[in-house]
Amino acid sequence: MPERINLKKLATILAGLAFGLILLFFFVAHRQYPTHGEVSPVVPTLTVIEAELLPFKLKASGNGVAQPAETWQAIANVAGEVIEKHPRLESGHLLPKGTLLLALDPSRYELAIAAAEAEIATLQAEQMQIETEEDNTSRLLELEQGRLALAEKELSRIKTLAGSGAVSQSQLDEQLRAALLQRQAVTTLENQQRLFSARRTRLDAQIRRGVSLLDQARRDLEDTRFIAPYDLRLGEVEAALHQYVAPGQRLFAADNIEAAEIEARIPLSSLRRLLPAAMRSEPHPQALDIGDIIDFSAVEAQVTLVGVPGTGWSGRVTRIASGLDPATRTARVVIEVEQPYRHAAPPARPILQRDMFVHVELAAAAPLPLLALPATAIHQGEIYLVDEQNRLRRRSVIVDFRQQDLAVISSGVKPGELVIVDDPGLALEGMPLQPQVDRDLGALLRRRALGDEQ
Repeated sequence: MPERINLKKLATILAGLAFGLILLFFFVAHRQYPTHGEVSPVVPTLTVIEAELLPFKLKASGNGVAQPAETWQAIANVAGEVIEKHPRLESGHLLPKGTLLLALDPSRYELAIAAAEAEIATLQAEQMQIETEEDNTSRLLELEQGRLALAEKELSRIKTLAGSGAVSQSQLDEQLRAALLQRQAVTTLENQQRLFSARRTRLDAQIRRGVSLLDQARRDLEDTRFIAPYDLRLGEVEAALHQYVAPGQRLFAADNIEAAEIEARIPLSSLRRLLPAAMRSEPHPQALDIGDIIDFSAVEAQVTLVGVPGTGWSGRVTRIASGLDPATRTARVVIEVEQPYRHAAPPARPILQRDMFVHVELAAAAPLPLLALPATAIHQGEIYLVDEQNRLRRRSVIVDFRQQDLAVISSGVKPGELVIVDDPGLALEGMPLQPQVDRDLGALLRRRALGDEQ
């Protein structure tokens, strides 16, 4: 019995193996091989712009602190008691030109003027007296000289008669004494006449001294009144009513509100690129001052208040201060803003006043058009171009400078070439692509080159 069971199991196993081999041969005989089809390559579509020379506005910017263009430090030139003070003479108030701000006691200077005028009048009267005396002396001298001529003539006649014995010696002596006395009278008058010149010189000097004292007294009197020389904003006020002030004492400070100045710190690299655009057409060959070489009126200046968007003023460059800022090694460009208080509407539009921190942007048109591209189109010193077969080409370029989001190219690309402004990801030389010209971006680029931020 066991032998039959074993044979039966063996037959079942062999039958299973045979069936498996039959299936294997069937699948091998009917197997199918994969077919190779044609796969179309994917051509990317990339945005391009046409490189072109653009009218360009060069810019340079920096920050600075606003200061009044002129500050009046009211210092007492004379001593006296404060007898009048404007009721609004307090820090922060605005007062118009011609306002009497403060007055000192003028009595001592009015007395000095009266004393000087009296002294001059006395000297002038004495001068008139000398002129009268000189006139009288001249007439007396003329008479005495006539009498002397007669005496000399008579003396000559008597000498002739005395020689012939017609007159006595006593008569001759008498006539000689008379002639000598007349000569003495003439000499005395001539000496008096010569002294008149010295007396006039002395009186002229005294009158000039009196006039100078009078002028000084009048100036001192003017210095007792402090009148606003322009529309001003008051700073610190130190004088008080009925206070006695001494010469040299500070009374108050006031800022001219007609103009403000900003000394902006501008990077030298930006300024050296900007200023040649404002070069005068025919500068003097021996000019030393930069204002004789650079036409500052060709440089536009815009001042904006830091931290207050939309608040700005137009200005003009007046000069470049001497030396560099010791901390930042930047140039010190001075910009003037006229009428900074005009159109003010605090707090929405504040006033440009002392110590405000502002941003300054200078601009000047480049003398020649420049080739500018979006800065994002530059990839580590290379740009991607599209050739005539719509294939990608890589090319090295030299960037002259960057201004905001623009890069100005000095070499490496020519006007008319198509520049890829997208990031193609894997940029393979010669890869095919489908260019799409973005004319709106080109128009935006032209506006940006002219300084339009929109």
